[in-house]
Amino acid sequence: MTPPALHLALIGDYNPDVIAHQAIPLALQQAAAELDLNIHVQWLDTDTLTCTSALQGFDGFWCVPASPYRDTEGALRAIRFAREQKRPFLGTCGGFQHAVLEYARNVLGWADAEHGELAPDAERAVIAPLNCSLVEVNDTVRLCPYTRIAQAYASVDIHEGYRCRYGINPRFADALLAGNLIPSGHDSAGDLRAVELLGHPFFVATLFQPERAALKGFTPPLALALLKACRGASA
Repeated sequence: MTPPALHLALIGDYNPDVIAHQAIPLALQQAAAELDLNIHVQWLDTDTLTCTSALQGFDGFWCVPASPYRDTEGALRAIRFAREQKRPFLGTCGGFQHAVLEYARNVLGWADAEHGELAPDAERAVIAPLNCSLVEVNDTVRLCPYTRIAQAYASVDIHEGYRCRYGINPRFADALLAGNLIPSGHDSAGDLRAVELLGHPFFVATLFQPERAALKGFTPPLALALLKACRGASA
């Protein structure tokens, strides 16, 4: 008997010209084939996410690159739902940035937390321009042992690519990472490139774009890890 399909939501505004948007559905299909899973993948445009009722039927969420989104609040609403309802969540690039922003606002209570691309003059821009832009850059990443991301890669040393200009503002990093949001990966310069959430079945966010491996015929370890978490949560 064919097992029920897992339903995955892609949080973001689909653009066929964005490489990550080409790669993510392929990454999930490759991972599903390896795990012998039946999946259904649906894009959720951020300006349609006006309430959480549209999110109830999904087993997992991937907040995708290519921000600013059309509706920041819609993206944050979906991320908050995944976090609070303990649905497996992966955020890459812009998804990383907005996962951090959602945590700052709704867990730490920083109502004035902002994304520096949208509010560059904000006093508490928790996401700010990187010292060095990471547009089409590849680099090594050292993962923290015993984290979910290290388990996914079965290694602490990986090599990944970026298309990103914003990351965590160093001014707020210590406060952001003092609780259940923990650092899980740093680049060759020691800068933070991945985080995850303690006390959650699977909540991982990376500034790099692991999905791009799918376009080269390789199944991204984090796509496998996300689907495994969805399978476990729905069992």
